[in-house]
Amino acid sequence: MTSTMRVSIAMSLLLALAGMSVGCGDNDTTTARRRSSSSGGSAEVIDDHGRCSTDGEGLEVSEYDTSGDENPDVRRVFHRIGEGGLVRLVLMCREADLNGDGVKDVVRFYNDEGRPLREESDRDFDGSIDTITVFQSGRVVRTELDEDSDGRVDTKIYYDERGVTTRTERDVAGRSTPDTWHPDRWEYYEEGRVVRMGTDIDGDGRVDRWDRDSNRAPAPGGGSSGGSGGESTGT
Repeated sequence: MTSTMRVSIAMSLLLALAGMSVGCGDNDTTTARRRSSSSGGSAEVIDDHGRCSTDGEGLEVSEYDTSGDENPDVRRVFHRIGEGGLVRLVLMCREADLNGDGVKDVVRFYNDEGRPLREESDRDFDGSIDTITVFQSGRVVRTELDEDSDGRVDTKIYYDERGVTTRTERDVAGRSTPDTWHPDRWEYYEEGRVVRMGTDIDGDGRVDRWDRDSNRAPAPGGGSSGGSGGESTGT
């Protein structure tokens, strides 16, 4: 699967989660976070791998069945702010089961103003997060991918204010850890096309070789910032 296809899938998950909020307004009923056990009359808590924190002072949890199978597939957690007639609910977290298997596949976290901060999704439904979307001022600024499903991010894609890809960082050699990002390839885009690519061969965090589209990116000294990895090693 190509990186373009992977990003397309990630964006589809984004749209799917956003769409599941449609129709979940004041007329929706809140369902209990328990389902009846099939073996008896007692209730059991179902582990749906949810990532929203549902325990805490001032939190309200709502669940919705958007697929019509009588099983909740969307959970929203609100923070109750204020007292008396001034109480308002601010959305803090929303997660959804996209394929109806009872496991939450995508979760989005919000700040205190209800604006999105971060989204984590399992796009291949194997139970592990493989796509992380980072928001800033309500817009997507970065997507992080675990393309080989080893539990570590190996690709980061950066976007401008229009949502257009400007740079991609890759950890080809697999030197990164869950806590530390060590890219060794940087790709720069113009009009959706790679115009130059820097590669760190020895793993010191600096570009050792530049490859360029000579028709679109001038050689070092010709008006483009060539240099080495200092410009490329941001988060």
